[in-house]
Amino acid sequence: MIREVIVVEGKDDIAAVKNALDAEVIATGGYGYDDKFIQNLKNIAKRRGIIILTDPDYAGERIRRDISKNIKGCKHAFLPQDKALVDGDIGVENATKEDIVGAIYNARPTIVDRKEEFSSMDLIGLGLIGGFNSRRKRERIGDILGIGYANSKQFLNRLNNFGIDREELIQALNRMEDLNG
Repeated sequence: MIREVIVVEGKDDIAAVKNALDAEVIATGGYGYDDKFIQNLKNIAKRRGIIILTDPDYAGERIRRDISKNIKGCKHAFLPQDKALVDGDIGVENATKEDIVGAIYNARPTIVDRKEEFSSMDLIGLGLIGGFNSRRKRERIGDILGIGYANSKQFLNRLNNFGIDREELIQALNRMEDLNG
C-alpha cells in the first residue's frame, strides 16, 4: 500500500487510482473546496504525507498550485496529457493502470531549500526554450523526468523546485535522443 494519501480531482479519478494501486485517495471535487478541506489535507500531510495527482490541464494545475501553496511538503505526480486523453476528454480517469502507477512512483517532493541549478539561458542553450520544437522537447523531458509538461517559465521552476540536477537533465535529454533515434 502507498503510504501517502493521493489527492485527485473527482470520483472517477478515485476509481481509476484505486483500480491501479492499493492506496487511500481523496478528491477535491474540483476547485470548489473550502478551508475545512485544506485543513483536513494539512492533518493528513502531517500524519502520512500527500501526493497530488491532478488532471494535466489548466484547472488541474490551478488546484495543484493552490494545494501546494497551502500545504508544504507535498509530492507531485504528473501524467502527460497524451496519456490522460480519450476522445477529447482529459483526466486522470482516462489513464491506464500502468501510467497511473508510473506517475505515483515517480512523484517528486518540492525542495524546501530551492536551489537555482538552472537559468533561462541554460534552457535556451539546451533547446528547451525559444528553439525549434522546444515545446515538444519540454513535453518529452517532462515525461521522462516525471515532472509533467509546462510552459518555459513553469518548466524552469519545476527543474529548480524538484531538485533536478544537470546530470539528471542531460541523461533525460540523451534518453529522449535515443527514443527519437
